[in-house]
Amino acid sequence: MVMPQIPEDEYPLAAGADTEEGRRPTLVSAPAAASPELSSRPVRRKFTAREKLRILEEVDRAAGVPGAIGAILRREGLYSSAITDWRRQRAAGAYEGLSPVKRGPKAVSAPSVSAEHAQLQRDYKRLKQRLERAEAVIEIQKKVAHLLGLPIESEEKS
Repeated sequence: MVMPQIPEDEYPLAAGADTEEGRRPTLVSAPAAASPELSSRPVRRKFTAREKLRILEEVDRAAGVPGAIGAILRREGLYSSAITDWRRQRAAGAYEGLSPVKRGPKAVSAPSVSAEHAQLQRDYKRLKQRLERAEAVIEIQKKVAHLLGLPIESEEKS
């Protein structure tokens, strides 16, 4: 079986890109330049504890109505994971956790009493070992002095 020859003018896909019958889409103009009034970098939104609690209360009230929670999330521009995190913080009683926190490394606070106590214990052990070594050296010096017949001055004479 041989394929019949179709002339090019009858073949619809052989048309150029500039016609509607062509395979390639028509050219689309480039988008307009960005407005200079828009900021080049988006700013992270920060919710206060009061705003978070307000949104949580609204979501809790809308729990029985189908689609109401989704409408609230769309209106506020939130994901459901944010609501989940806020609920978890509220349940844990971490109201201070609901307030926005500055990102980045945290400032080192003053050492707590337990940390200071642990440091003092380490210092005590280190100094106790040094004292034991010093007493051992003094005992050896006394024995050497006794073997050589050198007079030993006692602390009791002073």
